[in-house]
Parts: sequence; C-alpha cells; structure tokens
Amino acid sequence: MRQDQPPPSDPPAPLDGFRADRTYLGAHHARNERRVWLVAGISGVALVLQLIGGLVFHSMALLAGGIHTAAHVAALSLAGLAYLLSRRFAGDRRFSFGAGKVGYLAAFANAVALGVTALLLAAETLGHLGGGEGAHYHEATRLAFAALAVNILCMWLLKPPRRAPAAQDDDLNLNAVHMHLAADVLVSILAVAGLLAGEHLGWTWADPAAGLLGAALVARFAWTLARGSAAVLLDMTPSPALAEEIRARLQALGGEVIDLHLWRLGPGHHAAIAVVSDPQDRPARLFRATLADLAGLSHLTVEVRGPRPLAEAVETPSLRIDPPR
Repeated sequence: MRQDQPPPSDPPAPLDGFRADRTYLGAHHARNERRVWLVAGISGVALVLQLIGGLVFHSMALLAGGIHTAAHVAALSLAGLAYLLSRRFAGDRRFSFGAGKVGYLAAFANAVALGVTALLLAAETLGHLGGGEGAHYHEATRLAFAALAVNILCMWLLKPPRRAPAAQDDDLNLNAVHMHLAADVLVSILAVAGLLAGEHLGWTWADPAAGLLGAALVARFAWTLARGSAAVLLDMTPSPALAEEIRARLQALGGEVIDLHLWRLGPGHHAAIAVVSDPQDRPARLFRATLADLAGLSHLTVEVRGPRPLAEAVETPSLRIDPPR
C-alpha cells in the first residue's frame, strides 16, 4: 500500500547556529601546546638539579622546591597530554559537545595530585623544623638562585598571549600551569630567604620554615585549581554576566525567557539553551540571530513556545472513580 509522501519543506535550521564543526578548542591551542612541552623539559632539568642539591647540601628548602617542581613537571606533562588528546579528538562525534573539556579534566587531576603533594611536603618539613645545623647554606643559596631564574623564565614562556574579554573564558589548562610556576617563584624566593637567614643570622629554623610555607602555597594553589576545574566539569554557570546578557537580548524582542541554561564547552566557548515564550509565535531563528554577535557564545539552542489555545490551557486530566461496591 503506497503511503502519501509529505510535501517538501525547507531544511530546518541547525541547532548550532554559530559553529558547524563543533570544534571548541582555544584560540591559541597550538601555541600553548608547544610551550607547555617546552617548559616541561626545562622544568625536568631544574627538578634534577634541585633534588641533587638538596641531598648534597642538606637543604630542606631545596628539597621542598624540588618536590614541588616534580609535581609541576607532572602537571605540565598532563596539561600537554590534554592538549594533544583534545586536538586529536576534536572532530570525534562520540563527544556530543566536542573535546574542549579535556583540559579541565586534566586540571582537576592535577589539583588532586598537588593537594597530596602539599600534605607530604608539610609532613616531611615539620620533621626537620628546628634543625638545619648540617646545611651548606652558601652552596645551597647559589642553587636556589638558579632555580629562581629557571622558574621566572618558565613563567614568562607560559604567559597567556592576551587577556580574554570578560564574556570569554581563558584557557584554564594554560592558566593553571602559569599560576603553578608563579607559586614556584614564590617558593624559590622563600628558599633563598631561608638559606640567607640561616647563613648570615644563624636562624637554623628558617630553612625548614621556608619549606613549610612552600607547602602552604602548594595547598592553596591545589584548592583554587580544584574549585575552578570542578565548576566546569559540573556544568556550573560560568558567567552570570553572560547569562544576563543573553536573557536581556532575548526579552528585548518582546518574548519572555522562561528557562535558560549556560555552560562551558572549552576555552573561550560557551553553550546555551533558552526557552522563550513568545505571544506572536515567531520563529526561533529570529531570537537566535540577536545573539549571533555575542562574544564567547559558540553553541545555541532556542525553543519558542507560542500562546496555548484556551482549551489546552484549562484542560485537566480526567479521573475515573469507580462506584463503591
């Protein structure tokens, strides 16, 4: 039996009206990936020198710096791997919204590892607090200055290329390792201060105290990184200002936004789902067009609900009540 074919119609507008490829990588993804691997190699050399110096010169500050450098070498390697995987799977359709969140997953894993490192470092340093009589301050100070110079160089190499607009999101994968290196600079300064105090003032407690302060910095960094990356992985609203801008633009056309969801897809990319009640029952593409130039919004789904018929508005499900027997 031949069925009637529906009349031809225009193809529906794509749900993603802004990016047809659904590749939500950062604008400087390739540049950031190269620099992360470069800094990982430099930091690996610095790690070996710090650990050897701390063991040879009996300096807990150098050992603290070395252990922290080991943590951030692992963080850099994981960040580089995240760049590699997100680039390789950017077009994989198994990822409904692309692979832009791989970097945030790496950032959360790094945060957990850094928290454990901070606890181990604090426990080790507390065991040496009040000691330091056998430390070779002069030699250890020179090595600490060298570590400081290396950390400053690495921090400069990983400096973000530009400040992202307020509506966009920086590359957290890059920002995480850049902040980590900034913490390394502070740890190196503490190490130098502790060694100089022990050498010139006889404060034998200053060197392990510097290591303890370094552990506190690592813990603070771990908490900040975990909080930021977890917010992305749990799809928390990334920017209340962007959400309000979307709502204001849609309602400026005369509709009412009755539901709005905003989440992050990757560095500089956000997605939104909006449900608009429109008395005129205008097409969704009209509302989508008013958001096309909004910075940071890469994927948009708009549903328009027109006025309901009166019968539908007052209709209630019928209940069948059986008579008593």
